[in-house]
Amino acid sequence: MIPFFPPDLFEADREVMLKILYELGTSPEQRFILGESTAMLEQEIADLTGARHVIACGSGTGALTLAVHAAGIGPGDEVVVPAFCCQPVASTVANLGGTVVFADVDPLTMVMDPDHAESLITSRTRAIMPAHVFSIMADMPRYRRMAERHGVALIEDAAVAQGAVLDGRQAGCWGDLGVVSFFQVKAFGTAGEGGMVFTDDPDLATIVRQLRNHGQDGKHRFLHHRIGYNSRFDEVLARFQSHRLPGFAERLERRARIADYYSERFSEFTGRGLVPPPKGRNGRCYYVYSLLVERREDLRAYLTERQIGTHIYYPVPLPLQPAFSAFATPGESWPNASLVSARNLAIPIWPHLTDEQVEYIADSVCEFFE
Repeated sequence: MIPFFPPDLFEADREVMLKILYELGTSPEQRFILGESTAMLEQEIADLTGARHVIACGSGTGALTLAVHAAGIGPGDEVVVPAFCCQPVASTVANLGGTVVFADVDPLTMVMDPDHAESLITSRTRAIMPAHVFSIMADMPRYRRMAERHGVALIEDAAVAQGAVLDGRQAGCWGDLGVVSFFQVKAFGTAGEGGMVFTDDPDLATIVRQLRNHGQDGKHRFLHHRIGYNSRFDEVLARFQSHRLPGFAERLERRARIADYYSERFSEFTGRGLVPPPKGRNGRCYYVYSLLVERREDLRAYLTERQIGTHIYYPVPLPLQPAFSAFATPGESWPNASLVSARNLAIPIWPHLTDEQVEYIADSVCEFFE
């Protein structure tokens, strides 16, 4: 069986994790959150990405909550988000009393369509929130210009795209605020939960740092500058991520090479019911390699017979979910979001797949269409 979600992502680091647990658990400081290891990881990621301020927090969703809050989103404020995406792009806005405005997506890349997004901007719009999806980054240069033209904040959801680079700039570093996620299966996932907020604005950085720790500034305990959250980062995981950081580029390159191979093998079937992600390296993350397939369930069953795990993401677009029905105007539609919800099928791309496994997966997909 070649699983879609591998159970051994961190097996090679087992002994390191046990050592970290022992050292922190027996240290005289007994500091398990927001300590030296967290500060060290924040600096390492800042050095890697070029972001001036990097703030580690409890999860990717927590990072997005902190970013939306720091941007000043509240009741009456509209935020444009993609209709096809993970639900925190909408829930973090709604939970702060903001109004979620759903934009359709590009039918090939599956990221938010800039033309539709811009058409939805009104005098009440406070922010736009493009999200990178699966293998490809959103058109961040265009969204940067759009935000400046309309005088709104740009919040970049790079939860799935850490390590991706577009036109020489790292994912997460295009917006006024950007976020990444350390959820286990992400490209820089960890053995638990975690996330980060990126910003070049010192005032926004101060707000985010306070919000993650109940509104405190980290210097004066029980002095609360604002109403915040408990979204603090774990010292064990911070040290674990620092240990894994030197191998991150190699793991990303392995994912990209697998994606290159898949795309080359599948290119001959474009127009025959199979659309692979666009080729290339610029603005690519390859967290997930998701095909668009007309006969999705048939292909999925075929691969299952061959012991190949697959996964379907977001089978119902966000504005059609019961939770967000209040933000969907009757009669409004998102045809491309509905299309990709019905056709996306992800195949394994984790970095420790062997060449033989990658070839077997590609052979199986090709055999189905042949």
